[in-house]
Amino acid sequence: MADVLENLKKNGIYKKILYPGEGELQPYKDGCKLYFHYKTTKCDEDRTVIDDSRKHDKPMELILGKKFKLEIWETCLKTMMKKEVAEFICERTHVATYPLVSKSLRAINHPDKHNHKHEEKQHCCGMMAMADQGTGYPDLDELVKDPQPLIFTLELVKVEMPEDFEKESWIMTDEERFSSLPKLKEAGNQLYQEKKYEEAAENYFKALGILEQLVLKEKPGDVEWEKLEDMKIPYLLNYAQCQLLKGEYYPVIEHTTSVLKRDPDNVKALFRRAKAHVGAWDPEEARKDFNRVRELDSNLSKAVEKELKSLEEKLKVKEQEEKSKLKGMF
Repeated sequence: MADVLENLKKNGIYKKILYPGEGELQPYKDGCKLYFHYKTTKCDEDRTVIDDSRKHDKPMELILGKKFKLEIWETCLKTMMKKEVAEFICERTHVATYPLVSKSLRAINHPDKHNHKHEEKQHCCGMMAMADQGTGYPDLDELVKDPQPLIFTLELVKVEMPEDFEKESWIMTDEERFSSLPKLKEAGNQLYQEKKYEEAAENYFKALGILEQLVLKEKPGDVEWEKLEDMKIPYLLNYAQCQLLKGEYYPVIEHTTSVLKRDPDNVKALFRRAKAHVGAWDPEEARKDFNRVRELDSNLSKAVEKELKSLEEKLKVKEQEEKSKLKGMF
């Protein structure tokens, strides 16, 4: 530990342990997720508090090796044991980006208080832009104009190894993203069989999000881009089916239409969109889709006839209701 403290001191970081942690200090490899609380204070006589994460519902999360904007936090946390509380006095060269990080964290934790005017004016969000236009927070503006050492009081609440938690898609490598797709589909299918449509839809939606991230890396029209767009189809169909069973008709129309843009004769997409049009009360569009299904797959003729018959009955009921309303007006 003496060597750790000495190395920190050489780099302008002065550590003081306030509460010892559990076990021995272990090296944390990249990909570890660290949960911690932080309190940021000035080095003035009153130790003015700038931020305190304990005012929020949950601790801060940081994944090592992902180039977090405030590198000093990674440096400090790597010297801590689980449950340890320590104070780090950091020279101003290490904390120049703190106003930018603090602004982002405040926007996340207090979206209702976030000053969007500054976001609208510029998106470069560098320190120079903030110096010119401000952060929207007077205490952070002061730090931008007058950079100064800061004190971070950190508590390392929990450590998770990369293999111990489910990675969010933005953390994954492309290989990990691809390997996660069949797992999400399998989990979604199992939940669907258990009639847990909301949970099933979440799995299909996650898969679609991952595919969209992969698509954005490719040039539209290229072979890989086309392949990824086609890979979306089964997830779009499954997601649409879950939404249909939940009575969410407009998302069904939206997602099945996306499928039909790639595959105009996709019978499942047409049939599900037709039923959604019925639910959204668009009989004309429903008939078009049902009739197209019948043209494409004669095996579904009976199912289509049943749906069209049901639609006609609903139209008659609606017509009677409207006649009754008109009678009541006179």
